[in-house]
Amino acid sequence: MLPITVIVPVRNAESMVEACLAGIVRADPGEIIVVDGNSTDRTVEITRRFPVTILSDNGRGVPAARMLGIHAARYPVVALIDVDIVLPEGALEALYAEFSDGNYDGLQAGLVSISGKGYWGRALVAHHNNGRSKNWPGVMATIFRKQVFLDHPFDERFRSGEDIELRWRLKKAGLKLGVSRQTKVQHRFGDTYAVAKDQWLQDGKGLGRMVAKYGLPALSLLGIPAAGAVRGILLSLVRFQPGWIPYYLGYLVYNYAAMPGGLGERMT
Repeated sequence: MLPITVIVPVRNAESMVEACLAGIVRADPGEIIVVDGNSTDRTVEITRRFPVTILSDNGRGVPAARMLGIHAARYPVVALIDVDIVLPEGALEALYAEFSDGNYDGLQAGLVSISGKGYWGRALVAHHNNGRSKNWPGVMATIFRKQVFLDHPFDERFRSGEDIELRWRLKKAGLKLGVSRQTKVQHRFGDTYAVAKDQWLQDGKGLGRMVAKYGLPALSLLGIPAAGAVRGILLSLVRFQPGWIPYYLGYLVYNYAAMPGGLGERMT
C-alpha cells in the first residue's frame, strides 16, 4: 500500500472517471477521495463502484474541490490526479519513489497527451506534447506534501489558471518542484472544437487573473499566448505540417479575447 491520499476532483465526467479511478485503485494508495462538483450525469454513480470516499464541493470549482480533499486527507502526502488522467501500471508507485528519493515538495508526472482522430483533438495533442508548458510543474498529476497546501492553499478565486498562480507562490517560497522525466501518464483531451475553444478561453482568463492579482510583476505572463502561437506556427512550417496553423490562430485569438474577463476580476 502506498502511504498517500489521492484526490480526484470531478464534475460531469462520466466518460472519463472509470478509467481514471481504475488506474488509481490498481496502484493501491492508502486513501482515495473523489470530490464531486454537483455532477448531473452518471459520474457519481460510476464512482460508487470503486473503494473511494466521495465528498461534494457544492459546485465551488476545482481549486475548492482540491482543498476540500486535502483537508480531509489522512496521509501527510497527497496526490492530485485530475479525472482526465490515466495512470499506467506502476506509474503512481514510481512517481512516489522519485518524489521521496528526491525530497521534493511537489513532483508532477510527465504528461503524454492523447485524443481522438479528429482535427481538434489531434491539434491539442500536437500542441501539448510539443509545447514548453509540459515542463512546467502543475497540479493535474502531481504528488505533494500535504503541508505545502496548509501553508500555501489554492486561491479559490482562480477557477482557471490556479496551477500558474500556485506555482508562482511556491517558487517564491523556495519549494522544490519538478516534472518527472521517468514517469509518464496519459492526459486525455476531448476531440471537438468546443473543447479546444474552452481550453483557450480558460487559459486566457487565468492569465488575466494573474495580472489582476499581482500587477506589474505578472505582466510578462500576457505574452505567453503570443509566444506559444508563434512557436507553434513556426514548428508547423518547419515540420511541413501547415494544417496546425488554424489551431494556433484560434489559440492566439481566444486567449487574448478572454483576458479582459480575468483582468476585470477583483483579485486583491
